[in-house]
Amino acid sequence: MIDPVRPIELADVKAARERISGTVLRTPLVKLDLGKDGPDIRLKLENLQPTNAYKIRGAANAVARLSDEEKARGVWTISAGNAGQGVAYAARAAGIPCSVVAIETAPQTKLDRMRALGADIIPVSYTEAWKAAESHAFEGLDGTFVHPFDNHDFIAGHGTMGLEIVEDCPEVETVIAAIGGGGLITGVGSAVKALKPDVRVIGAEPETASPYAHSLGVGGPSKFAAWKASFVDGAGGQSVTQRMWDRMQAVVDGSIVVTLDQVREAMRLMAEKARIVSEGAGALALAAALTGEAGEGPIVCVVSGGNIDLEKFSSLVTGS
Repeated sequence: MIDPVRPIELADVKAARERISGTVLRTPLVKLDLGKDGPDIRLKLENLQPTNAYKIRGAANAVARLSDEEKARGVWTISAGNAGQGVAYAARAAGIPCSVVAIETAPQTKLDRMRALGADIIPVSYTEAWKAAESHAFEGLDGTFVHPFDNHDFIAGHGTMGLEIVEDCPEVETVIAAIGGGGLITGVGSAVKALKPDVRVIGAEPETASPYAHSLGVGGPSKFAAWKASFVDGAGGQSVTQRMWDRMQAVVDGSIVVTLDQVREAMRLMAEKARIVSEGAGALALAAALTGEAGEGPIVCVVSGGNIDLEKFSSLVTGS
C-alpha cells in the first residue's frame, strides 16, 4: 500500500532536523565571487556531507522513522549512486542490511562507495530501475522499501536544508536545485516557502533530460522522449510521475534547462573560484543561475553532490 501524497509541513521538517542531527552536517553556505558586476550567488555545499551528497538527509530521516519490524526486514532502495549511499550509510548506522537496485551505468566511484558501506548491489538498466521506482516494487526483494524520492520522510529530511538556507541567508530571493525525481526540490521548496513564501524556488535540468520543464510546457506529468544518458547522472529523469508532479506543483516556480557545456563550465568555475569538486548534477543549479534567468539574487544554488571520479572530473573541467 503506497501512502497518499500529502504536503510537507514545516513541523515535519523541524522534527526531521532533530532526528538526523547526529548524522548529517549543517553544510556551509558560501558566496561565489563573480566580481562586482556579477550576480549574488551563494553555494549550499551538500558535497561536504559524509556521503558527499544531500541524499543522506532524507535517508537518515526515513530509516530513523521505520518501525522495529520494518528495520528487522532490512531495507532496499533504487539509485544511480547518491541515494544508495545515503540509505546504506543510515542502514549501517542502524545495524540493518541494505540492498540497492543500482542503475548499471552509474559511475564506478558510486558503486564502490555503496559496496564499501555494506550494500548488496543489484545492477539493472535505467528502464528497469525507473519501473521499480514507479511501482515501488522489485521482484526478489522483500525488505522495507525506502523510495529515493517519492517518500514523505525522505523529502522532509531534504527540507532541513531549506531551514539552513533561510537561517544563513535571510535575504535570499531565489533558490535553485537540480531536479531528478523531484524529492530534493520538493523538500527544500516546502521548507523555504513555509518560512518565506515570496522566495522563488526554481528547478535546474540538463537539456538531455528535462522532463519537468517539458511537463510544465504540456500542462501535466509526462515523459521526456528525447532523454539521453550523460555525465549528469545524478539528475534528470525520463519522466515526471503523477505523485511527484502533485508535490512539486505546490512549491516549485519553474525550471531552467541548461546545456551540458554550461554544466561543465559551472563545474570548472566552482573548482577555479572556490576549489569545489562537484559532480554534474551538483553543478546544475549554478549553471542555471549563470544563465541570468533567475535574476541578480541573492540566489542560493544547491551543490547537491560531489561523487565523481577525479579523472572524469578533470577531463570535464579541462576539456581534455
